[in-house]
Amino acid sequence: MLQLTWLDEQDLEFPSADLALDEPPGLLAVGGDLSPARLVKAYRSGIFPWYQDGQPLLWWCPDPRTVLQPSQLHVSRSMRKFLRQTDFRVSLNSAFADVMQGCAEPRDYTSATWITQDMQQAYRELHRLGIAHSVEVWEADQLVGGLYGLALGRVFFGESMFSRRTNASKMAFIHLADQLAHWGFELIDCQMPTDHLFSFGAQSLDRSQFIQRLSTLCPEGSESAWGTSSGEKLPL
Repeated sequence: MLQLTWLDEQDLEFPSADLALDEPPGLLAVGGDLSPARLVKAYRSGIFPWYQDGQPLLWWCPDPRTVLQPSQLHVSRSMRKFLRQTDFRVSLNSAFADVMQGCAEPRDYTSATWITQDMQQAYRELHRLGIAHSVEVWEADQLVGGLYGLALGRVFFGESMFSRRTNASKMAFIHLADQLAHWGFELIDCQMPTDHLFSFGAQSLDRSQFIQRLSTLCPEGSESAWGTSSGEKLPL
């Protein structure tokens, strides 16, 4: 019977993903901290934190993993029409903290959030270090949608998105994928499956295959490909 590993705050090592529980699916370890070094180590290993206030710090590595290749993004005809006609504009890294706060807002189906104050502080530090990034969607000067995640090597690890207007989060994701393809990224980690993501062309990948891809695309010590191409390509 598999048992959870309790992490030592002084030790950044994680247990093998093969030790993740079947129930709840993908739960791997408990404890540790949200230091930049531990978070980067986790993501490179296919692991991410996910917990709520009142819970211990929980680390997950689900199987299968939902991923998308930026160059294979599928955009529906109706969404392409919306992109041509909308007055929304998109920016990168212009309001990271505000995007995180938007993602932490209550949803229609729940008032709970896993984007705790500690999580927001930790990822703001990753943003300061040039590891975490945001995409913002604006209506005039009002933030109406966006997303954030981490860029390591040639992988973007998506964390959360939000929308205050119809199609705002979809627009953020489309611009992100287009920009990542332009920069040579090969994978977006979407973590958990949703119909919304599959409509964009996301696929399920076995955990072992996913971790093998990470070892090639974002090995320890690799530099991020974020912004490495010459010229801007933000407008679609």
